[in-house]
Amino acid sequence: MSGPARSGAAPASSQAAQRQAQPRDEGRPGPVLSVLMPVHDGGRFLDAAVESILAQDFRDFEFLVIDDGSTDDSLARLQAYAAADDRLRIRSRGNQGLVATLNELLAWARGEFVARMDADDVAEPGRFRLQVEHLRRHPDVACVGGLWHVIDDADRFLIEFGHRLDDASIQRAALEGNSPICHPAATMRRSALVDVGGYRAESHPAEDLDLWLRLGEVGVLANLPDVVLRYRVHPASVSARRRQDQLVATHRVCAEARRRRGLPAGPPLALPAVTSDRAVQLEVVLRHGWWAFHGRQWPTAARYGLRALLRTPWSPDAWRLLTCALLRRKPAPDGDPPG
Repeated sequence: MSGPARSGAAPASSQAAQRQAQPRDEGRPGPVLSVLMPVHDGGRFLDAAVESILAQDFRDFEFLVIDDGSTDDSLARLQAYAAADDRLRIRSRGNQGLVATLNELLAWARGEFVARMDADDVAEPGRFRLQVEHLRRHPDVACVGGLWHVIDDADRFLIEFGHRLDDASIQRAALEGNSPICHPAATMRRSALVDVGGYRAESHPAEDLDLWLRLGEVGVLANLPDVVLRYRVHPASVSARRRQDQLVATHRVCAEARRRRGLPAGPPLALPAVTSDRAVQLEVVLRHGWWAFHGRQWPTAARYGLRALLRTPWSPDAWRLLTCALLRRKPAPDGDPPG
């Protein structure tokens, strides 16, 4: 995908002027859908994300973007898109973090429905049409996602997720600490999102799971049986500290949801041993490789096995992944690679 001509990042004074220049919403009819996308240093994936939204076959939406203190050329690139399509509207300010940015976007939104999007993912062309149709047909549904394809930083397909389609299985998975709806693939009723209080800073970095648990208490949750998003993963962005923080936050929001619902407490939190970022990144590379393996993407799985070996040549898990990918066979039940 090719983006508009790029220019250097605008100085702070022009950023402030650009934000002030946003048209006022008073008196303007609201669109059916508001698309919310926070951006912080969007990098080389930003163009594909923006273009996938502007190319949707459902057209009645506003595309609201907050540049959350980017230090790269994200703002200039967004401004070029906004100049060509007035559905895209931008605000820019200093970095305030994801949760604050999402709540600011929600307060800015005017649509009956609200769709989330991230700056490194790719929405399928029919996503909004399918999700809006579902919400209109099912007034009890507060949030609908869909199937999503996991892709890597080279656009390689790894695996498909999102097969929990009904409310009961989605709610059960959420209470167990899994996030059964892909956050940037979700479209919600704005009224339900406002009623539950939007995003909670104290739940970060499990703010999406916390939101599904609270929305599930005021409405039905669903996933469509259609692929609506290509979700991009970046192994190098995962840190040991973030993993620990996410596990703690996940346990807390699940415990809170169980108390609200009058359910017995779940199992106690068991944090893994503190390890290095290098070890966590190896674990993530292996996980993505096994996703590719189970997605029958043998060359990609082998590539991840090699990547893991380059990080840690003595890792038996890396050798196991590479061997299984090359043989195109699953590991034996005892965990050893097939002979």
